Amino acid sequence: MEKNILIADDHYVVRMATSIILEEYDPTFQIDYAETYPEVLEKITEKEYELLILDIEMPGSTFEHMIKDIKKIRSEIKILVFTSHKESQAVSYLSAGAQGYLNKSCEEAKIAEAVHSIFTAGYYYPQALLHEFLNNNEDSGNKIIRPLDLLSEREIEIYQSLVEGNGILEISNSLNIHMSTVSTHKLRIFKKLQVNSIAELVHLHNKYYS
Repeated sequence: MEKNILIADDHYVVRMATSIILEEYDPTFQIDYAETYPEVLEKITEKEYELLILDIEMPGSTFEHMIKDIKKIRSEIKILVFTSHKESQAVSYLSAGAQGYLNKSCEEAKIAEAVHSIFTAGYYYPQALLHEFLNNNEDSGNKIIRPLDLLSEREIEIYQSLVEGNGILEISNSLNIHMSTVSTHKLRIFKKLQVNSIAELVHLHNKYYS
């Protein structure tokens, strides 16, 4: 199935290089371009895109506020922030609703990996970023990133139910969703928070919220 992708960056070389990488990964991708933030808003208003690869330093940028504004126009669009900013600055964009964050200094393969992950798992967080988020402490001078900061609203509901000791069937009944949906969200929660069991999830919860 064809997917429409918008690459938003004010540098021609970045746009073309990213496009070539994605077209080699999947020739069915339909790729458009935007050079300014106002052009991004115009494009997504006129056409439905499955993915926006967004440079947060392009002309007209409002930085993390862009994410919420874009989602107001196309709530279903997935956004991969692609920037030269350090990964430590990712939390504000992820909290605002972006599905992924990738530094431009990454290897070429990481771009295709990020896009694949967003289309299959629904998100892309580099392992180094996850490790930094979950291991920040008071002495670092940085904002403390808590587990719930990394989860969607539905994942938060399921996370809380799991921590409270509820099983898949109980959660399915309480939220009125299929058991398979609960299981899928549970796997995503485990992957995002880098835990392998309910016991580890509870331990992580107690570390940040007890």
